[in-house]
Amino acid sequence: MPDAQILVLDAGTTSTRAMMFTADGRLRAMAQRAITQHYPRPGWVEHDPEELWQTALAVLRDAVAATGGAQAIAAIGIANQRETVVAWDRGSGAPLARAIVWQDRRTADHCAQLRAAGHEAAVQAATGLVLDPYFSATKMRWLLDHDAAVAAAARAGRLALGTVESWLAFRLTGAVLSDAGNASRTSLLPLAGAGWDAGLCDLFGVPMAALGEVVDCAGPLAMVKPQWLGAAVPLAALAGDQQAATIGQGCLRPGEVKATYGTGAFVLANMGAMVPHSAHRLLGTVLYQLGGERHYALEGSIFVAGSLMQWLRDAMGLIAEPCESARLAASVADSGGVVIVPALSGLGAPHWRPEARAAITGMSFATTRAHVVRAALEAMACQTFDLAEAFAGDGAGWTALRIDGGMSANDWMAQDLADMLAVPVERPDGIETTALGAAMLAGLGAGLFGSLAEAHAAMRGDTRRFTPRLADAHRMARLARWHHALANL
Repeated sequence: MPDAQILVLDAGTTSTRAMMFTADGRLRAMAQRAITQHYPRPGWVEHDPEELWQTALAVLRDAVAATGGAQAIAAIGIANQRETVVAWDRGSGAPLARAIVWQDRRTADHCAQLRAAGHEAAVQAATGLVLDPYFSATKMRWLLDHDAAVAAAARAGRLALGTVESWLAFRLTGAVLSDAGNASRTSLLPLAGAGWDAGLCDLFGVPMAALGEVVDCAGPLAMVKPQWLGAAVPLAALAGDQQAATIGQGCLRPGEVKATYGTGAFVLANMGAMVPHSAHRLLGTVLYQLGGERHYALEGSIFVAGSLMQWLRDAMGLIAEPCESARLAASVADSGGVVIVPALSGLGAPHWRPEARAAITGMSFATTRAHVVRAALEAMACQTFDLAEAFAGDGAGWTALRIDGGMSANDWMAQDLADMLAVPVERPDGIETTALGAAMLAGLGAGLFGSLAEAHAAMRGDTRRFTPRLADAHRMARLARWHHALANL
């Protein structure tokens, strides 16, 4: 069994990767291609669905070619950027419009109208989600209202609406599916309900007939058509990237917590079989569903993390590469009083202020680019601290935090998180835990493992631990500056 191969498609926001794992967790091959980001108006973010598909197919074929062909693959798993919406024609398979990305804020007015009409409490009680443009349902309604091709397909009964895993699974297999974890991010699936809810679909104006079948996160879901990879291969796992990362980190017991620092930052705490309800504007979500049984998570979402480093590089020219940020941060004793609130796409949990815009405060003639870059990294710990306070308020306080994602490779930031949260921070040697979690699910779905715990024991690697060392007085002073800057946005 250690030589069995599991192919993972990690369809992210800025790139798509395919990774081939063995059943003992060794990474045999990886292929990666960038995804074009489209910004047609301020606050709008779009992807080309055909590019998402062609890029996915290309990296899958590259990984297969590097490891001896599709005949040796036991299963395929997909992890995907969540909440992004794709509309396509069920008959032709052609996309009907650009995908609306999770970062997009165009439906803020629609969300405000629903909130003003008094719907948020009922929506949150049913779905675990607040009314915010982040989630999929208002994006689906926007496409129906503003795109003639989408509206025509709906009238003809040909429309399919889904998130990215649904779109890619359709292109690979021909089946219209959505796993329970991704479905729970649409605002159309009650956390305690088996499938889509007619009342929620009516509230948001989304035709239930356009949605795919809600399925488990692992199992014999469908077969990939042999034309794509050279042989029919089982599609055995579907999971949103953050749920997959939680599994990849081994957060399989209630109370275990992980944070992924990628384009955004996402903290999930395993809540077991208990449906989570937050009094501090955190989110309840399906962590995974197996055999029709659900496990849940409490989640806090930060919209801007690694994308802040990209902005410092591409728009501001302050760094040549994100990896330069650690050296610059360490080159100065502190941020020189500079505070960055990185609300480039509004503020996520626990604030939920879609109208907020980024701010840099505290600069003087003594400010250098090192101070600004350090302040950008410090913002990661400050944002995470606000989430930690909200989790504690909901009875899910942290005793340790497991981190992953591209930014987590930054040792300076990892230590800063430990210092500001005042808890140990653990980072696996291999930070590709999203793909690893999808591989664990796929291995389980293909029968290579008997449980997720068994899969994690077989595939996990070593970890590094960062322990707090900052004096409380310094920590509290930094947090005071952060909260002052937040209050003055």
